Amino acid sequence: MPLGARPGSRGPSPQLRELKETVRALLGLDDDTAVMVRQLACTEPGCPPLETVVAVLPMDGRPHRWTLYRPADQITEDDLRAVLLTDRQH
Repeated sequence: MPLGARPGSRGPSPQLRELKETVRALLGLDDDTAVMVRQLACTEPGCPPLETVVAVLPMDGRPHRWTLYRPADQITEDDLRAVLLTDRQH
């Protein structure tokens, strides 16, 4: 289960909400484009224990997905800018 969506909680953590808003601003997304940010336990060998996955799902167009190999609370706007704007086809 993603850490930002615990049973009984009213939504994602403030950190995940902030990352989502930053992604939306950096990519200039409209309200019809879904943005999901989830912090997950990484089970692959050599992977850090937590990773943050960003997905952008436009109504019309191709979805995009990025993985940052660190917890959400360690991701900065500069980290997002570097990943999202240099690799839009990921």
